[in-house]
Amino acid sequence: MIQTTVQNKAFISSWRWVYVVLGNLVMMCLGTVYAWSVFRIPVEKTFGIGATQSGLPYMISLAFYALFMMISGYFYNRYSPRAIMTTGVFLIALGWILSAYAPNIYILTLTYGVLIGAGVGIAYGVPLAVVAKWFPDKKGLAVGLVLIGFGLSPLITAPLARMFIEMYGISFTFMILGIAFGVLLPVLTLAFRYPKESGSESNLLPDTKDRKPKDIPSDQMLKTRSFKGLYLNFLIGAMIGLMLIGMTGKIGIEYMGLSSRSIAFWMSLFAIFNGLGRPVFGWLTDRLSYPKAATLSYCMIAFAALLMLFAREGQPLLFGVAFSIFWFNLGGWLAIAPTSTLALFGALNYSRNYGIVFTAYGIGAIAGVLGSGYLLDRLGSYQVVFYLVLALCLAGTLIASKQVPLSNRKPQSPGKDSLTLSTGK
Repeated sequence: MIQTTVQNKAFISSWRWVYVVLGNLVMMCLGTVYAWSVFRIPVEKTFGIGATQSGLPYMISLAFYALFMMISGYFYNRYSPRAIMTTGVFLIALGWILSAYAPNIYILTLTYGVLIGAGVGIAYGVPLAVVAKWFPDKKGLAVGLVLIGFGLSPLITAPLARMFIEMYGISFTFMILGIAFGVLLPVLTLAFRYPKESGSESNLLPDTKDRKPKDIPSDQMLKTRSFKGLYLNFLIGAMIGLMLIGMTGKIGIEYMGLSSRSIAFWMSLFAIFNGLGRPVFGWLTDRLSYPKAATLSYCMIAFAALLMLFAREGQPLLFGVAFSIFWFNLGGWLAIAPTSTLALFGALNYSRNYGIVFTAYGIGAIAGVLGSGYLLDRLGSYQVVFYLVLALCLAGTLIASKQVPLSNRKPQSPGKDSLTLSTGK
């Protein structure tokens, strides 16, 4: 009997890595939404529009992505992963296919922005929720390995999309992608299930129950000091990363004097660093605790900002090093946030809780883009952007220093309020 139990645990421990591989592939498909730059110029030519209007589908897509991440979190514990994934995939496939028939940019904004964005927001959390429950012992590493697919997606899907556009045109490319995702995503998620569905949850680890954090519902989470600190830190990290990623090309060309071809090379390299940041910081968050991982990220970003303040035209290596760090750390925050949500508030309400935490990403994107644009318009200098980054890093470090690592918190006494764990009161 004992030998059989050990064998079962070993088999389950090995089998659960399949979910990481499948989740990574799913994320590569979902991350195609980030490859909008490939479609942008063909869309401008097709509809005879400028850069402002051609950015509408992408902007709305990101907004609905963040919105439906939060909304769908309320249903993850009520329905199976496959049922939720089916809903998301239907919207994604429908959005791509209808985009092929869009007669103008406003209809394309509805099909690509609203439908695909909502579908990605619904489907995005499924691999994370599944992997989080199968890896109570390696949450950060497992979630980070899944997320690497989302970061690397443009590196793989963008060249494919560009090839299809050159061969078949923009409209038929939308159709191809819609059909491909409609077929591929359901196949990849066919095996998705939570441990409790297979009756094997207790076999994951000998000490799973002892290691499991207190599960805190969303309404109580919102009242905790830990949530407020994590939310502000994620907002700052996302704000810095999305602001600088959106300006990478302009800074490279206008500030550093690089050619468009050089920028294309650097962008491909930066995408790799963006993907690698997720498993690395997921692992670091597991090993060091969330406050230490956050502080390390801010220190790296501040160092990169200082490099750019000293960089001058004709110094591409400094540009490459600095922006590799910026992209690496944006990927890192997309692992720190979900891993910390799991560690602080438990796996039971994870999808709903992280959906709320993830709204910081959307707010950070808006604040970063509008704030940096205002500074550039008013002051006309890229250096002021890097001074802003340094100030944000200082603020984030101060907030992180006030957070108490989970490992340092005192154990709860029987009968104490469940919020003691996360508030540190």
